[in-house]
Parts: sequence; structure tokens; C-alpha cells
Amino acid sequence: MGGYAAFHHEAALKLEGMLRLAATCDPAADRLPQGSEAWNFPLRRVKVFSAYLAMLDACAGELDWVVIPTPIPLHAEMHRACVERGLAVYLEKPPTLDPDELEEMIVADQAASRPTNVGFNFIIQPERRAIKARLLAGEFGRLEEVRFIGEWGRSSAYFQRSSWAGRLLGTDGRPVLDSCFGNAMAHFVHNSLFWAGPHALQDWAAPAVVRAALFRAHEIEGPDSVFVECVAANHVRLRLAMTHACPPGNAQREELVCARATIRFVVGSHYEIAWLDGRLERRKLPDFDAVVENQRAYCAFLRGETPGPSTSLVQSRPFVHLNALIYVSAGQVRHFPSVLVQREPSGDGQAEFLSVDGLSVAMEEFLKAGTWPDWCGEEIPTPVTPLDLPRLRETLRAAAKMP
Repeated sequence: MGGYAAFHHEAALKLEGMLRLAATCDPAADRLPQGSEAWNFPLRRVKVFSAYLAMLDACAGELDWVVIPTPIPLHAEMHRACVERGLAVYLEKPPTLDPDELEEMIVADQAASRPTNVGFNFIIQPERRAIKARLLAGEFGRLEEVRFIGEWGRSSAYFQRSSWAGRLLGTDGRPVLDSCFGNAMAHFVHNSLFWAGPHALQDWAAPAVVRAALFRAHEIEGPDSVFVECVAANHVRLRLAMTHACPPGNAQREELVCARATIRFVVGSHYEIAWLDGRLERRKLPDFDAVVENQRAYCAFLRGETPGPSTSLVQSRPFVHLNALIYVSAGQVRHFPSVLVQREPSGDGQAEFLSVDGLSVAMEEFLKAGTWPDWCGEEIPTPVTPLDLPRLRETLRAAAKMP
């Protein structure tokens, strides 16, 4: 009930009447998270369990669908348990970061009562879909590049939040791949593939050739900073740069470079279309509660009002493959030079924020010109293709052993 699950509880409360929360589960159910009193479980007749299988077995007959906003390594087993009980599933993003596990989940979902929805935040945002429709209609000319830059400061406590945080591999040897790219900002990666999807509104471009450089300032196994270049199967180029190694706060920007215009989409603020002929089209974005609207959309699908979920497990495949390929290309996670790493105490004094001198400039240069950062040394990242996915595990095992 804590962590991101709290947002789903808030959404269910706001949508009361359209849906009814019948039960919830948390291993620490006897110690409800701070602020949960406002959820009014007794008044709303919400049953509370400490084990998810006990909840499913006790309540399956009165449930239509289940929300799974749990740690990523638990997604597959929980998804299967729900499907086996005939329950539809809303699965928080990412569905998994293991390509093999994703295929297992896709097979399991074929027996589901209704297709699973993967809750990537912004795919159903009306303004975003309107821009995609204009792209498909050819109004902006050919889409040439999709660019994303994201700086989300996370303190050292963020990487201590669980046993799998910042890890490449789990204790069972399976890929975990927790990072800014695969987890915290995964929806922006998914957005980028959505923009580049060439065939329909509900289409995501498949990665064809990927190059990546991965870095860390924090003492973790995986990367906290990522530079990725991907050429999609339809020849659109994606350049994505993101980091957690920066001061507190979040900032992000999506850019679509087209033959006749450049579109900039700033989540929570506005979008603008700068035409080559000098025109500027700018629109403020209305408030958009991603969790509420995604839950509302899945309800609409389950009622037969829309043709499919906002993102299915199959439609998550381009994202999961791209995320895996960045590790195969990079081969390792490099440490930033220690002289560049700055430290700032967090507000509670129990943790600290790490930031890297010159990182913001390097990220902007990468997006603008494709210039790989100097920290790569003389080596340009190795290009890889989906045919290289079978190398993922051996790459991760080698990377995890590097100092």
C-alpha cells in the first residue's frame, strides 16, 4: 500500500462510483502507511490482507480486475496468479525488464479473461494522441528524430529502498536492470517509441540498431545515468539521455524533429510546434492525473467501450527489448571520475544527492549532435541489434563482476 501503490489507492478513491475497491494487500498491512486513514477502508468495505494469494483466493469471485503496483521482480508471478484465477490485470510499468520473462507473461496472458493493461503513464493523454495523429497524417513531414532528456535527482536513500534497487541481476541470476531508463523514466522511453510508431496511433517502433553508454556516480551495480542512440526499424533515430545523478527535482523534455517542424512536449506544462517557416504553435497542457486516467481507461476497455488496453504486454516488447539492448551495447557500467562528483546532503540529513559536473551539458550535446560524452574514452559504443538479445545474461554477469 506504500510507494507507488499509494497513488493507485488515491485514484481508486477519486473514481469511487465508477469502480469499487473490494480488497487490498500489503505484507505490513498491520502498519498502514502514513496518510492511509483518508482511504476510509472500513467505511468503503475494503478487506485488507497481508498475503496476496490469500486475498485472491478469498475474493476472486467478487473481483473484475486487479492492480499490481508492486516491485518489478514480483510482477510475473503475481500476474500469473491473477490470470489463473480468471482476473483481468492492470500491471504497473514496466511489466518486467527481462525479455525472456516478458515472453512468458505474454504466453500466460493468452489465457487471460481480458488482455492485461501495462500502466505506462502518458500514452492515453489526449494532447499526446492528437499530436501522434497529426504525425501519422503527415502534417509535419517525415519524422526524423525523437529526443528525450530527463534529469531526476534521487538521493542515496533511493538506491537503498529495496534489495533490488540499482541492481543488474537478482539473487536468482535473472535480469533486474533497475535504472532511470528501465524504471523511473520508463514511460518516457515508451513515449519515444510511441512517437516513432509508424503504422497506427496504437503502434510502437521496434528497435533495430542500438548503441549505449552507461555510467554511475552512486555506489550501485547498475547505471544512474544513460546515453542511448537507437535507430528504429522504420529508420527514425532516437536519442535519449537521462540521469538520477543530479540535484533534487525533476526536469524532462521530449522533442520530435520532423521535416517541416520541431515539436517540444514538456510534461505538466505545455507543448510547442516550431515550424520551419517561422510559425510557432504553443498550447498549455491541462492537468492530467496519469493514474486516475489510466484506471479510467482500463475500466472503459473492460466495459467494451474501447477496443483494447492503452498498452498490452505485446506492445511493451519494443520497450523491454530496447532496455535490454542498452546493456548489451555498453557491456559495462562506467564510474564517473570521482573528481567530478559533487555531494549535497538531503533534507533529512540521512542521505545525500550526488551530481556530476558537466553532465547536463554532455546530455544536451548528445541530443543535439549525437556527441558521445568524453567519459566513453576513445571507444564509441558498440552497435547491437535484437539478434544480440541472447547475450544479455552473459553481459550482465560480466558487468556485475567489474569493479
